[in-house]
Amino acid sequence: MGRGRPRAFDRDKALARAMEVFWAKGFEGASMADLTAAMGIASPSLYAAFGSKDALFREAVGLYVATDGSDIWAAITQADTAYAAVEGFLMATARLFSRPGKPSGCLVVLSALHETQASEAVRSELTAKRERNTQDLARRLSQAVATGEIAASADIDAVARFYVTVQQGMSIQARDGADRATLEGIARSALAAWPSLVAARS
Repeated sequence: MGRGRPRAFDRDKALARAMEVFWAKGFEGASMADLTAAMGIASPSLYAAFGSKDALFREAVGLYVATDGSDIWAAITQADTAYAAVEGFLMATARLFSRPGKPSGCLVVLSALHETQASEAVRSELTAKRERNTQDLARRLSQAVATGEIAASADIDAVARFYVTVQQGMSIQARDGADRATLEGIARSALAAWPSLVAARS
């Protein structure tokens, strides 16, 4: 009896599985054995399909940003007010960082925090991505100055950095085991500071 045809390699599914390995273990913590086992392929096939571990990681980050991470930033762009943008941002974070069946926390925040020779390039890219996120939030907040929701003298950059820092801290809390209710409590505490942060400075 002849052997059946080998199952076709599904690159998209393999990438999604690699994304979850990097998300759970980080760039350096994810070994080639971890990645090939999750993806269901041998090392030569991984290199043939993705080029290198670094290239695979970059694609995994791109997939995360476009899928699992997208709802967090959609909450900012879809809100009618700056306060609702920040509230949606933090509450979506609480929900998405604590989902059952998914790694906890944020891949972009947690996967390459420590710089080593092996991770220097990807860490630099993630640092730049986090900075762009802060700038995107600051731009959204600056729109509220024209409507009078935020005082013209408020420090928009500081407000944006404060809420991004809270959100990044929620990622660490989630990784340490905080559930959705706990993360929502953190979000509400941060939102309580909103009136003083956006008021006119003397």
